[in-house]
Amino acid sequence: MRVAVFSTKPYDRTFLSRAAATHGHELTFFEPRLDLTTARLAEGFPAVCAFVNDTLDAEVMAALASGGTRVVALRAAGFNNVALDAAEQNGVTVLRVPAYSPHAVAEFSVGLLLALDRRIHRAWARVRENNFALEGLLGHDLYGRTVGIVGTGRIGALVARTYRLGFGCQVVAHDRYEVDDLKAIGVTYVGRDELIERSDIISLHCPLTPETHYLIDEAAIARAKHGFVLINTSRGALIDAEAVIGGLKSGRIGGVALDVYEQEADLFFEDLSSEIIQDDVFQRLLTFPNVLITGHQAFFTEEALLAIAETTMGNIADEEAGKVSPNRVLSENVAGKG
Repeated sequence: MRVAVFSTKPYDRTFLSRAAATHGHELTFFEPRLDLTTARLAEGFPAVCAFVNDTLDAEVMAALASGGTRVVALRAAGFNNVALDAAEQNGVTVLRVPAYSPHAVAEFSVGLLLALDRRIHRAWARVRENNFALEGLLGHDLYGRTVGIVGTGRIGALVARTYRLGFGCQVVAHDRYEVDDLKAIGVTYVGRDELIERSDIISLHCPLTPETHYLIDEAAIARAKHGFVLINTSRGALIDAEAVIGGLKSGRIGGVALDVYEQEADLFFEDLSSEIIQDDVFQRLLTFPNVLITGHQAFFTEEALLAIAETTMGNIADEEAGKVSPNRVLSENVAGKG
């Protein structure tokens, strides 16, 4: 099948081309993001491959359908950028990659906490300037601290196990579905409010839904332990960034590590080092010494990219063969965005 691939980087070309050759697809790569102005590039392509910051709203879906597109294959797990009702109305099948390498994201999440809490990023910068002083680099032992895991799916479960078995932390969790294997190793499931109130560290691993939007807001920060640490590698809109800034200024929040940001579509995956960033909230976050931000790279391992490419191309092959892929996304799945 002929596939128009948007938001492509060199690594996308490498891994997707390899997988496409296996399934017999013909790929055309476009560097721009998919939106209403670029949707015309997909005219004549029966399939489009999109990424997390591409716009797939109702207007774009209609434009794609009018150009002959019948399949949208997301090379990501999340689909909160997709107008699913519009896709169904226009006869467009939406496919995703529900799981690629949960280890990649889980390991990166724990790495963010270690770097933040032990000031590794600041120490690295100091040493490069021949400054070997330790003042200002004081951290904490993880052993015995209480870590709250919001969302215990594949990724959250791995993170919970790492903190519980690897570091000897007390782990509390919140999820609609409890995992017996986690409870067997001492993970305690509690309500969302109790988790926020008890945790020294809060790590977010849940999908973005209307119920989880701004999960960490001003009220949640006010209930939390003084000096708690917040880690988010899931979806940017799980936290209210302006409320987090207020919590950092007051000292209510002791540290923040983010791999995602609510308005990241205008920032991440691009080299903006010679430009003036117009997002004042993002720029304010960067001024805090106890904030560590990375550009949505938690998924970025060779193993994950191989899995994403293979699943994405396999999804398209299933559609081409008339098979109903288990990775189809329907409008009734909206509560399960992740």
